[in-house]
Amino acid sequence: METTISKKLLGEIESYRSDATKFLSNLISYEAIAPENGGKGEWEKANFIQAFLEKMGFDEIERYDAQDDRVPSKRRPNIVAKYFGENKEKTLWFVSHMDVVPPGALSLWKTNPFQAFIEDEKIYGRGTEDNGQAIVSSIFALKALVDLKIKPKFNVALAVVSDEETGSKYGIEHLIKSGLFKKEDLVVVPDAGNEEGSAIEVAEKSILWLKFSVTGKQTHASTPNKGINASLLGMKLGIEVYEMLKLKYNYYDNLFDPPLSTFEPTKKETNVENINTIPGRDVFYFDCRILPSYNVDEVLSSIRKFCSFYEQIYPVEVRVEEVARSEAPPPTSATSEVVQRLKQSIKLVKGIEARVVGIGGGTCAAHFRKSGIQAAVWMTSDSTAHQPNEYCKLSNLVNDAKVFSLMPII
Repeated sequence: METTISKKLLGEIESYRSDATKFLSNLISYEAIAPENGGKGEWEKANFIQAFLEKMGFDEIERYDAQDDRVPSKRRPNIVAKYFGENKEKTLWFVSHMDVVPPGALSLWKTNPFQAFIEDEKIYGRGTEDNGQAIVSSIFALKALVDLKIKPKFNVALAVVSDEETGSKYGIEHLIKSGLFKKEDLVVVPDAGNEEGSAIEVAEKSILWLKFSVTGKQTHASTPNKGINASLLGMKLGIEVYEMLKLKYNYYDNLFDPPLSTFEPTKKETNVENINTIPGRDVFYFDCRILPSYNVDEVLSSIRKFCSFYEQIYPVEVRVEEVARSEAPPPTSATSEVVQRLKQSIKLVKGIEARVVGIGGGTCAAHFRKSGIQAAVWMTSDSTAHQPNEYCKLSNLVNDAKVFSLMPII
């Protein structure tokens, strides 16, 4: 790679700072929430992104929409944009997602979560870091290559997908099944990282989401002796399941952060509307992130056996249902080409040595690894995803684009 070319490329991206900030601000206004979470999907956001891409001079722009009758558009959009390189048989992919999680309690936000707010070189709003930063940094990385007419060593492409937050069936899974990707392709998923930008994720934990339904007997709160308090016994069950899992599955793997399996009670459904009724049914959920060294079926079997034992002690019926499951695929090799190119680009832009890590969060990379395609997850991130007052640092937005731009030319 010629030093002159790299300096031109990095300078060009720096000149995009204002345009990139404006583009991300506009993205935030689209409430691209999945139907599972009460939203209408990503259709309008996708059309906005595609209109921008069509002005950039890509060699190919295509849509791979997936049928979904639950949303008004009846389709979940997926955009693919490609810039041809010297070798047209191989492609470096940057995969980002359009969907966002709901904002949660609005009282916890400084401002409207779907109206971008800039303060202290940070842009606030739902979806700024997860995954707006990735969408914008990857787009502007390619824009610099196109604008400067720099021919990469191989194709460089964007896959901007739907449905990452709720399973990827209508997003990256749909694209992989279409045969779009090749075994020799390189994949970067900018969907996790640390503040320094020194962590390249090559492995993910298995994911298991469970629904627990506890059935007792409803009665007036003044006569608890006439009922069976499903809320009380549901809370007790949740705590005891949590403690059992922590004790039984306590292996540490320092590749991951955190280095152990996690079993967290999260969502809880409304049991009764009024205070003076003892509920006869209680429903709560667990989010389990399980180290690859453990078998998910064995963990689930332990939970079911424990609940059966619980039913023998307390006069309730307990039902355990799988909501979602994703088995951890084999990790990406630390010596793979995608990891090595990332490391070199990070060193050139940031002057630091990146290291490989594992994470508990699920990303699109897991789907590629299951298909035998080497994928690396990387971004510079303060890890504010899914939090109130989520933000993206503008410096991260620009510097990540610089890293991405160098990968296909080094």
